[in-house]
Amino acid sequence: MNPSEAGLVLVPLMAVLAPLMAKGVRPVLRVPVIVFELVLGILIGPALLGWVDAGEVLEKLSEFGLAMLFFMAGSEIDFRRLVGKPLVRASLGWVLSVVLGIGLGFFFAPGEGMVVIGIALSSTALGTLMPILRDAGELNTPFGRTVTAIGAVGEFLPLIAISIFLSTRTTWLATVVLLTFVVLAAAVVFFAQRTPHGRLHAFLRATLHTSDQFGIRFVLLLIASLVALSVVLDLDMLLGAFVAGAVWRIIMARAPKEDAEEIESKIEAIAFGFLVPIFFLYTGITYDLDALLSSPQALVLVPVFLVALLLFRGVAAQLSAPAGTSGRERSALALLSATGLPIIVAVTAIGVEEGMLDSGIAAALVGAGMLSVLLYPLIAMSLRGETAALAEAEKNQPVSEL
Repeated sequence: MNPSEAGLVLVPLMAVLAPLMAKGVRPVLRVPVIVFELVLGILIGPALLGWVDAGEVLEKLSEFGLAMLFFMAGSEIDFRRLVGKPLVRASLGWVLSVVLGIGLGFFFAPGEGMVVIGIALSSTALGTLMPILRDAGELNTPFGRTVTAIGAVGEFLPLIAISIFLSTRTTWLATVVLLTFVVLAAAVVFFAQRTPHGRLHAFLRATLHTSDQFGIRFVLLLIASLVALSVVLDLDMLLGAFVAGAVWRIIMARAPKEDAEEIESKIEAIAFGFLVPIFFLYTGITYDLDALLSSPQALVLVPVFLVALLLFRGVAAQLSAPAGTSGRERSALALLSATGLPIIVAVTAIGVEEGMLDSGIAAALVGAGMLSVLLYPLIAMSLRGETAALAEAEKNQPVSEL
């Protein structure tokens, strides 16, 4: 069995081992399962044991996994709660982050490369943070909503920046194409908001426990349609996946709660039980460890970029901190805001492919992103204190405190 074929067995095996390992260390450390997926991917990949190669099947499944990760992030966001000050503050914070990131990038990759570095260092991995916040009971607390606002901007605006500044088109033409996508996406959102969904919800309910599974098929069609629109317009496919998640949330907003929760659990099963683990494992498998280890500069840049993520995103996150936020909570907010990986993987891949970025610098950025996923949520939730009583008490605080 060659390494490409072995991946079809070993990747699912690693996907099963990862949560078992996470559970094993949980009494000592609450390490996100993503960390084990990345480490196991590196272990079985060409960089170490060489048991698995980056085959075409795994590559395509990984792309689906990344799209599903952004769909889940978009579907978790309640935009009604983000409109106004939370969105404005988070957006200003992102602008500050990207400017600081470009400034740092100038010293290592002048030209288009510094834009790649700036976008990477301005991102927040909302899709990665959502399961952590959900497991901790934080999604509906003021703290969780603040992280969600920062993360939504930290995933959406980098995608916009990639589409405009790293497109193969001229900047003005890329902007026109992006505006076309925005208009079409807005039309889809408007249609989703205005169209009665009673019959749709009834059919979803009727097929929940049959082989029809219309809800799941509809979600996959929605993702495919908006991703295809992004690809046709030569935009990043993740933009379409993110918008698809937002549209799905609107469609299900008035559905019976029990039905919505049951369909959501099935979608989560496909995402976090199948496709998303493949993305993180594949990221580990394809990680260019040789480019990192063979370059002293790249090795030094890993901690530099890791600290830069914390400084640039962490400082910017303070603009979004609710009034009266304690020092521990501000620190936790900074750490979660500085957690980034999916956008970093996507933008550095574009940078290397287009000759904008050296492979060693790209490996250093991805390495910093991996470490941020390992370290920052762990420290943040320890500072925050994952207690049900704290989360339950904050649920009753008004949204106006944001």
